[in-house]
Amino acid sequence: QVQAVESGGGMVQAGGSLRLSCVASGRAGGRFGMGWFRQAPGLEREFVSAITWSGDRTYYADSVKGRFTISRESSENTVYLQMNSLKPEDTAVYYCAVRVFAPDRDYDKARSYDYWGQGTQVTVSS
Repeated sequence: QVQAVESGGGMVQAGGSLRLSCVASGRAGGRFGMGWFRQAPGLEREFVSAITWSGDRTYYADSVKGRFTISRESSENTVYLQMNSLKPEDTAVYYCAVRVFAPDRDYDKARSYDYWGQGTQVTVSS
């Protein structure tokens, strides 16, 4: 069993920045691919960004490219999402997701993730 805990959400004005963090724990010795998804009210959960277990590859949704940056601690299952130039349409609950069993593909697919955090609210006002 793996637990994922997000932090860093909040409220910010358009054009501002926030940094989300996610710590995955519970499976000794393992390093995991991790990702961020978001869900706005009335909409489906959508992919935001992901990073491989080694950090050698990152993935972004087109809507956040150039504004968001995903990174991870080199030796831990801790991942960050730096969000700059935030827009009102970025308002959503952001979920951290952990890949343990999935093959090395489909990082933008929710079905490729085995464990999920509880989510953290990000609200961007205009």
